[in-house]
Amino acid sequence: MDLTLAGRVMADTFLVAIDGSSGSNRALEAAMGLAKASGASIVIAHVIEWSAFSFHTAEELAERHRRREEELDRARETLLEPCERLLAAEGFECEAVVTHGHPSETLADIAKERGVSNIFIGRKGQSRIGVLLFGSVAGSLIQISPVAVTVVP
Repeated sequence: MDLTLAGRVMADTFLVAIDGSSGSNRALEAAMGLAKASGASIVIAHVIEWSAFSFHTAEELAERHRRREEELDRARETLLEPCERLLAAEGFECEAVVTHGHPSETLADIAKERGVSNIFIGRKGQSRIGVLLFGSVAGSLIQISPVAVTVVP
């Protein structure tokens, strides 16, 4: 949906969940196709599963923080930067977000914060065991998302 503000048409923004799987690659392609047709911008995001519900000593917390920062840097470099280069080559404006948290909840929060109109996500991500134990991120996101969710097979 386009919004008109002071006589200017403001294009939509799409959020694409990136996890390095073929499903997330297809979700990015789908978002790019629709964004190209509508003039939407794209936000790509990777969420590293993280639980705050554990108790640690001060030394363990410092080491945990260091590992978290390394995870964020590695995810940015290996997952998001290639997507950013692809989007730039296709002429898209893009914002990249990498963070820790519960994937579906964090994606819903990013959608609210960035005012996106649609979230694109692959039907199957990286972790098949996690899906068996906890359900899919896509399934959870559909339940809690504040905006439309496009699940790409």
